[in-house]
Amino acid sequence: MGTALAQPSPATTAAPAAEKAPIKTLRYAFRVAETGFDPAQVTDLYSRTITAGIFDAPLRYAQLARPFKLEPSGCEMPEVSPDHRVFTFTVRKGLYFAPDPAFKGVKRELVAADYVYAIKRHYDPANKSGNLYVLQNAGVLGLDALREQALKTKQPFDYNREVEGLKVLDKYRWQITLKGPNPRFIHSLADPMVGAVAREVVEFYGDKIMEHPVGTAAWMLKNDEWRRSSRIVLVKNPHFRDEFYNEEPPADRPDLQAMAAKLKGRKLPMIDRIEIAIIEESQPRWLAFVKGEADLTEEVPAEFAGIAMPNGQLAPNLAKRGMQMNRYVRADAVVSYFNLEDPTVGGLQPAQVALRRAISLGTNLDQEIRLVRKGQAKAAQGLIAPQTFGFSPRFKSEMGEYDPAKAKALLDLHGFVDRDGDGWRERPDGSPLEITYHTQPDGQNRALSELWQKNMDRLGIRIRFKLAKWPENLKAARAGKLQMWGVSWSASIPDAEDHLGLAYSANIGQANYARFKLPEYDQLFERQRQLPDGPERQALLERMDKLLVAYMPYKVHVNRVFTDMTQPWVIGHDRNIFRRDFWQYLDIDPALQAQAGR
Repeated sequence: MGTALAQPSPATTAAPAAEKAPIKTLRYAFRVAETGFDPAQVTDLYSRTITAGIFDAPLRYAQLARPFKLEPSGCEMPEVSPDHRVFTFTVRKGLYFAPDPAFKGVKRELVAADYVYAIKRHYDPANKSGNLYVLQNAGVLGLDALREQALKTKQPFDYNREVEGLKVLDKYRWQITLKGPNPRFIHSLADPMVGAVAREVVEFYGDKIMEHPVGTAAWMLKNDEWRRSSRIVLVKNPHFRDEFYNEEPPADRPDLQAMAAKLKGRKLPMIDRIEIAIIEESQPRWLAFVKGEADLTEEVPAEFAGIAMPNGQLAPNLAKRGMQMNRYVRADAVVSYFNLEDPTVGGLQPAQVALRRAISLGTNLDQEIRLVRKGQAKAAQGLIAPQTFGFSPRFKSEMGEYDPAKAKALLDLHGFVDRDGDGWRERPDGSPLEITYHTQPDGQNRALSELWQKNMDRLGIRIRFKLAKWPENLKAARAGKLQMWGVSWSASIPDAEDHLGLAYSANIGQANYARFKLPEYDQLFERQRQLPDGPERQALLERMDKLLVAYMPYKVHVNRVFTDMTQPWVIGHDRNIFRRDFWQYLDIDPALQAQAGR
C-alpha cells in the first residue's frame, strides 16, 4: 500500500523521499459474531480469540512446541509448592498497557495488583462470569466467601479486601493459594480469562467495558473501525514490549524447522493490522478466500472439502496458485445437550435416561460425517477430546453407535409408544412427546437440522427447531432456558478435565449447560483433580466418561478435523490449538501479495 507524496516546487530540489514500508494486513473471517471483549465476561471461542491477543495471561503455550509447553507471558514461570497448592508469580518488568484515555496520558506499567484484580473480577456477581467455575473448581482460598458476602448483602464486591488465597506480595509479585492439591491448575493461568486488567480502565468505562478492552499484549482494538457482528479491526499496541521470534519446533517437522529458522530473531508482531469479517454462511466465507480477499481461512467449510482437498490432499488448482494447507485434529467435541431440568428430556429416572439413550442411538453419525461434514470429523465415543490427557483411541462406547432398532426397543420398553395411532409416540403418561432443538440460521446448521428431522421421524419422535443467533442461544443456555442445543466445545488446556467439567454439578449455570447433577460423578471429578497424571487418574477419567454414556446428558456427535488454508504470501502459519492469538507469529510477503494483485 503506497502513500501519495507531494511534488517539489519547480524552484526547489530535494532528495527523493524514502518509500514508506507497506502496512501488512491480515484478513480473515469468523463464522460466529463476537459477544464482547471483557475477559471476565466472555466465554465464546471467537471473543476469547480476540481477548487472547489483547490481554496478557500470566502464562501462554509456546507456539510450535510439541508436546504442548507453557512459557512466560505477562509473568515469569511461577514458583510452585511441592503439594501444588501455592503458586507465586513475578510480573515481567517493563510491560505496559496500550494507550487509553483512562490513563490520562500516563504510560501505565503492568504490576502484580492487575492480576489479583483481574482474578477477583470473576467472583464479582455483577460481572456474571461464565468462567468462574474454573477458579471455583480449583478452590482459591477466601474468594468464595467474598463473593457470598456480596450476594448476601447486595453490596458492591469488596475488591480492596485481601484474602488468604490471592495476595499482592510486592509491586511485581503475587501469590495464589488453593484449598487442596491441583497439579494442573497452572494450565488455567494460560487462559485469556485471567488476562491482566487495569482497575482504572474498568472504572472509567463502567458497563461499557465489554466494548473497551485495554491490555498489555501485542494488539489493541481499533474502536472507530469495529462494527459489532460485522467487522473487528486490531492494530499493534504501540507500547508492546520487545519480543522476538524464537520458536523451537519438534525434531520430526523439518518444514517447521525451516520456517522457524527463516523467522528467528524477527521482532513480533510481524504484521501491522488484523481485519476480521463476521461471515456466518460458508459459501461467501470460502469464496472470499478463493478470490484472495482473505489471507487465510480457518476450517475450510465442510461442503467445500471435496473441492479444496480431495482425498485429504490440496487440490492441484490451489497448489498451483501457491496456497498452503494445514490439517489437524481439534481438541474439541461437538455435542447436543439435553436440559436435565426439562420435564420432557430431563431427569435421571430410568425412563428418562432411556429416552435420551434412544435419541442417541437413533442419531446417524455416519450420515452426519459424510453428508454434512464431508468427512471432516470422526465419530466420538465419549466427551473426552483428542489431544488431551485422558483421551484413548481404544475407548469404544454406545455414544458412537447407530442402532435405530435398539432405540425403538428402548422407547417401547419404557412406555414411549404411539397410543392414538397417528404415527407419533407419546410419553408414558399419555402426553405428547415433542422435543425442541435450538439452532442457528446458517447453512451447516440447516443441514444438521434436516438430518435430525429424518432421524427423529424414523423413531416416531416429533421434533421442531427454534432459530436464534449464536450469542442469544448461548445466553439462554447458561440460564437453563433451552431444552436442547447443539454446540462445539474446544479445550483450553490439554487435559480431559476441561471437557469433563461440562457435567460437574458445581458448573451448572456456566459450563454445565445440561444441568447434570450426579453425586458419583462429582466425587470422581473432585478426586481426579488432586491426582498427578498417571494410570490411576486415567482410570477415573474413563469411569466418568462411561457414566456420561450411561446417563446421556450430552449426545457427543463428533471430534472435528480442521483444515486451515493460507494464501502464498502468508508466512509462518502452523496451528497451535491452545494458542488463540497466532497472528503475531505470521508475516506477509508484500511482493508476493502485489504479484497476485492483492
